[in-house]
Amino acid sequence: MNSSILDEVIEQLRRMPKNSQKRVLEFAKSLNHSTVQGVPGSQLLRFAGVIAPDDIALMRKAIEQDCEQVDMNEW
Repeated sequence: MNSSILDEVIEQLRRMPKNSQKRVLEFAKSLNHSTVQGVPGSQLLRFAGVIAPDDIALMRKAIEQDCEQVDMNEW
């Protein structure tokens, strides 16, 4: 592990109240026990080119029109 990262984490922990330190500890433990889920990209290559180009164009247009908008009052 990069000692500068470890040193920084320790320094941040020292500044926290005990209850926050406990939360960080539980989070670190959960990360340590988590497993990576997913499928290697090589297994997905068989799906390449399955979607028709016209459908991709429609999806791209919908994303550009609707998903790239930020509504500041939404939340």
